[in-house]
Amino acid sequence: MVWTNSKNTELLERARKVIPNGMYGHEAAHFITPEHPQFFERAKGARVWDADGNEYVDYMCAFGPNLFGYGHDEIDAGAIDQLQRGDTMTGPGPVMVDLAEKFVGMIDHADWALFCKNGTDATTMAMTIARAHTGKRKILLASGVYHGAAPWCVPFKRGVLPEQRAHQIYYTYNDADSLRDAVKEAGDDLAGIFATPFFHEAFTDQHLINPEYAKACREICDEQDALLIVDEVRTGFRLSRDCAWTEVGVKPDLSSWGKAIANGHCLSALLGADKARQAAGEIFVTGSFWFSAAPMAASLKTLDCVARTDYLERTIAAGTRLRAGIDEQAARHGVEIRQTGPVQMPQILFADDPDFRVGSGWTMAALRKGAYLHPWHNMFISAAHHESDVDATLDATEAAFVELKRDWKSLTPTTALMELLETTSS
Repeated sequence: MVWTNSKNTELLERARKVIPNGMYGHEAAHFITPEHPQFFERAKGARVWDADGNEYVDYMCAFGPNLFGYGHDEIDAGAIDQLQRGDTMTGPGPVMVDLAEKFVGMIDHADWALFCKNGTDATTMAMTIARAHTGKRKILLASGVYHGAAPWCVPFKRGVLPEQRAHQIYYTYNDADSLRDAVKEAGDDLAGIFATPFFHEAFTDQHLINPEYAKACREICDEQDALLIVDEVRTGFRLSRDCAWTEVGVKPDLSSWGKAIANGHCLSALLGADKARQAAGEIFVTGSFWFSAAPMAASLKTLDCVARTDYLERTIAAGTRLRAGIDEQAARHGVEIRQTGPVQMPQILFADDPDFRVGSGWTMAALRKGAYLHPWHNMFISAAHHESDVDATLDATEAAFVELKRDWKSLTPTTALMELLETTSS
């Protein structure tokens, strides 16, 4: 089948008439080249089909929610069964209690759970609880780290007022000394410290956690009676079957979860320790669809799969196979790349590529050969990525390296990406 994007182009033209810019949010930021597909007709397992019918091995996994494969029969059956009995009702279904009990039983630091819809809901709730618990205002955040799209944390500040971030202090991720300097700035007004399980930001290399930094976060919160908040929205169940920082001996007071916890069904969660229970019960947070039962049923099935399958080991194996194959190809073609972060959340950047024209050209070439990769955002491996999918991807990336070497001098960055980079830097 010859690759084409005519239907995608037509959809974008129609969308621009009825949707500002034709696309928004993280999908708007996803403009890599004008030809890159943004509309998809269907998905199954590790594969997606765009509006033009092109098939891809997908390494974005819906930007993270796909953990066990698109259209997972067991998980979707749980959601459908609940949907037929009732979904968004006057009150939640009994499944909410089942799911809360399941989370508390699986996540070591968790004594309670609250459910919402988006990762931003969960991180914002965590910040609110930290302030309610301590009666203090200052929140410490690592510079450049993404925690959602509310005014207090959105990376693009158009329409955001300075006072909406007035009590936030920034430190350098993985740097315990920088963290302690920020604590000094907060004085006796520290409510909480936010951290991600590892540094996984767009446009830059990923960095694994420094255990000493993680332990410093815990020690400072204990000393200051502040709450430690670990943002697991992107990483939850991809690094561990527990909260990721448990692996380095650190338990947070609060952890925010989303994306993969219901394998694509719309659900997020905030988990907390008993010390924050009273504050969690005193704040007012809600949403018309936060109590919908079908996504909770899907999440219950997802957690069952997390607990009883070797999904994590398989994602690590697939990620390791992919990383080794791409490293070998790049070296053979004389192209310098950097692959960083856990293998199940890969990031691939090219040397001497400040405007990402090389990475964009390479990923577009791979895409035309059937592999959906990203030039500046971390990607995801799902349990549905089998050896045959990785091998098909390596065939595509091999062809992409050949094309890259041939067309290197003619590569140009896209206008949309340049505008995004300028907005980010400002």
